[in-house]
Amino acid sequence: MSRYTGPTTRINRRFGQSIFPPNKAFERKPYPPGVHGPRLRRRVTEYSIGLNEKQKLRFMYGLSEKQFRLLFEKAKTQRGVTGEVFMQMLELRLDNVVYLLGLARTRSAARQFVAHGHIRVNGKKVDIPSYACNPGDEVEVRDRTSSKQLATRSLEETQYRAVAPWLTMDESLLRAQVNRVPTREEMDPSINEQLIVEFYSR
Repeated sequence: MSRYTGPTTRINRRFGQSIFPPNKAFERKPYPPGVHGPRLRRRVTEYSIGLNEKQKLRFMYGLSEKQFRLLFEKAKTQRGVTGEVFMQMLELRLDNVVYLLGLARTRSAARQFVAHGHIRVNGKKVDIPSYACNPGDEVEVRDRTSSKQLATRSLEETQYRAVAPWLTMDESLLRAQVNRVPTREEMDPSINEQLIVEFYSR
C-alpha cells in the first residue's frame, strides 16, 4: 500500500482524533465515516486493535506500508526497547524534525519542503525526507530567498507551537540543532507502540 493521499477528514473520523489537521467537517461529524457511521458497531478483536494502532502511526508520519515495515525491522536490530527505538527513529526523520521546528505546518508540507531542496544538514543540501538525523546535527534553511520566505511564513503560522525540548531553534538564522535522541515522554502519548510490536510479532 502506497502513502495515503486521499481524504484526510475521513482518516481523522476513522480514528476519532486529528491525525491530519482538523477542519469544520471533522468538528461536525466526530463519528466514523460512511452512511452507518453514527450507529456503526465494529467487532473489536486483538488483531483489529493492533492494526488500527499501526495504521494510525503510519498515517501520522505519512509513510507507505513498505517504508513503515522496513523501519520497524531496522528498529528490531537496535539495542533497547523495540517500540521506543522505533518511535525515536520516526521522530528523527528529517521531515519530522523540520515539522517539529515549525518550518512547515504539517508533516506532509515538511516532506515537500525537504524534497524540494530547501534544507541543509551539516552544511550539505539534503532532499531525502527519510534522512535520519543524529544528535549534534545542524539543520538549516538554505540561503535562498524562496527557501527563507517559505520558512519564515511557516514560522509565523506555527509560532504558538512549542519546539520539541530535544531541539534548539534559532529563528533569526533559520538554523537548528538536534541536541539528543528524544525520550518516550517527549513523543506522542496517544500512541501505544507496544500494540504495534505485538501486531508485527504475530
